[in-house]
Amino acid sequence: MDIKTLKGVGEKTAALFEKLHVYTAEELVFYYPRDYEQFQEPVPLDKASVEEIAAVEGCLSGNVATRHVRGLSITTFEVSCEGGILHMTYFNMPYLKNSLKREQAYIFRGCLHRRKDRYVMEQARIYKPEEYGKLTDCMQPRYATTKGLTNNAITKAVRQAIGLVDLSEDPLPERIRVAEGFPSFQEAVEQMHFPTGRESLLAARRRLVFDEFFRFILVLRRMREDNERTKSLHPMIEVAQTERLIEALPYRLTKAQQRVWAEIRSDLTSEYAMNRLVQGDVGSGKTILAFLALIMCAANGFQGALMAPTEVLARQHYESLLKLNKEHGLHVHPVLLTGSVTAKDRREIYAQIESGEADIVIGTHALIQEKVAYKSLSLVITDEQHRFGVRQRESLAEKGGFYEDGKAVHVLVMSATPIPRTLAIILYGDLHISVLDELPADRLPIKNCVVNTSYRNTAYKFIEKEVAQGSQVYVICPMVEEGEEQELEDVASYAKKLKGALSPSVRVETLHGRMRPAEKTRIMEAFGEHHIDVLVSTTVIEVGINVPNATVMLVENAERFGLAQLHQLRGRVGRGDKQSYCIFVSKSERPETMERLKILNESNDGFYIAGKDLALRGPGDLFGIRQSGDLQFALGDIYRDAAVLQRASEWVDRVLAEDAALAGEEFAALRKTLTLHETNEVDFRSI
Repeated sequence: MDIKTLKGVGEKTAALFEKLHVYTAEELVFYYPRDYEQFQEPVPLDKASVEEIAAVEGCLSGNVATRHVRGLSITTFEVSCEGGILHMTYFNMPYLKNSLKREQAYIFRGCLHRRKDRYVMEQARIYKPEEYGKLTDCMQPRYATTKGLTNNAITKAVRQAIGLVDLSEDPLPERIRVAEGFPSFQEAVEQMHFPTGRESLLAARRRLVFDEFFRFILVLRRMREDNERTKSLHPMIEVAQTERLIEALPYRLTKAQQRVWAEIRSDLTSEYAMNRLVQGDVGSGKTILAFLALIMCAANGFQGALMAPTEVLARQHYESLLKLNKEHGLHVHPVLLTGSVTAKDRREIYAQIESGEADIVIGTHALIQEKVAYKSLSLVITDEQHRFGVRQRESLAEKGGFYEDGKAVHVLVMSATPIPRTLAIILYGDLHISVLDELPADRLPIKNCVVNTSYRNTAYKFIEKEVAQGSQVYVICPMVEEGEEQELEDVASYAKKLKGALSPSVRVETLHGRMRPAEKTRIMEAFGEHHIDVLVSTTVIEVGINVPNATVMLVENAERFGLAQLHQLRGRVGRGDKQSYCIFVSKSERPETMERLKILNESNDGFYIAGKDLALRGPGDLFGIRQSGDLQFALGDIYRDAAVLQRASEWVDRVLAEDAALAGEEFAALRKTLTLHETNEVDFRSI
């Protein structure tokens, strides 16, 4: 059902929904809120939490004044509240001077600031007490928006879509739903959008997260059965080239690297196909292990492929391998295949791959396009595996004749996401796991600090000083553009703020996930080549270019991220020989928030931090920003929902033990969803 069938959604609005990747009424039904606005009872001003959304009641205590500055109208007035005086500021709202009445009580709701000895709110929403009373204790959905499409417009469209899309068929077998005390599928979807209370929302979310995990693990378990004892299509022998390269490297492999390389080498020379995950922190040395495996494959006369999630990362791997090839005479012939390769060059690369002249192929999703024909593909490596999803990994493996005569190619996947082993065993259930739990000895540890917003000016001076010394800086904001969430910093506004605060000579640029791939690549390459000094970005830089010259990262609204994701982000700096720094800015000064963030000061060990994150986050923690660096589930968060993940895993084991083919009538609806989802966008959400 095209989204334009909804009342009030014409061509223009449909184009805005397309920016959110919503094209149909059904997709809109599953476009869940990013969080919920809760209208709490007003509190005395001196009891309200600073730097958080607060509601206070009061009356005007003076005149409403409006002045004009460079075309901007600024309206200010004071409000007398229980607990003090509140200073209000509004931009481009001059009509307030005539609409506000001095004797009338109002409720002002907005982000409360303390500046020197004054309480301040800017652009707060204004309600009459009777209006506000109708909203208290309600949970209003807040969706990720885009410019031109308001939260209110999305809410109205969702209400319509829920009435039109048939949600009556429940994909989860009834006995599981009853045993777990889950609401029906329809009730869960409706409560996710328009909860009648916090408890009903938590129950709905738990049900839908379970569904995601259950389907995902189900597919993994069935794949594991297929892969466990699959013979290797191209068994290999050990070669001298890899050992000579290890001896010639300007650094010694860590003990962890040596151990994992021995496991990979053993897999490649086994009669069975390798299915292995190499899990290691940023900077732990996964890439050299991938290169060693590719070189061993080429030396055996076969082809190896390395698939990276971005063109920038693919090109970086390609250039690094070319350098190794030149310096150490490896006699390999690598080629780079990405979406931006010209048609002429692409034809030439296709020919080299098909003839076997190219023995190592590095690229992006372009590696699994139909026109790519390999002569003797034997090894498939995916970097940052969570960015692809199981189906894409399978697609690339199938290029090597994955099921040819019941034999398979070797598959090696790499991830810098530090997932605790208990979860990794479930999430990577079709793979053997190797862990790189050691960093090179010469790596300088990053210096971290957790601060409140009053530290910003000091941070800006520090950034300017580092840039003056030739270094580069990342600034991370949780939002793309203004208006998505009032209390969160956004990339567009923050970049303007920085340009005003820093010297005009400092080159500031922005990066976010809504940019076109070519534009993202251009920005990341420009940063890598030091044509940009400060890059203001969303978490899209988690999997990015290696910039050893970047020495500072400043993360705004750090309190809204999971610890594991903050650690992932921090891995963008500290890659060179200079001292690097990470500044976590929190708007919340609650003791428990600051204590949680200070765990990042305790350790630079991602697995330690991931374990702490797992222990600290609970199922009621709804309002943090998604762990976008982790496995891409639509709702589920592997840390917050670890207990649900465990239950889903137990049920999958039970179901497959009883009916491995899911042939029973109770699985009819589930079988439909698995078929439907596998034809959609290839991602972990699509399984």
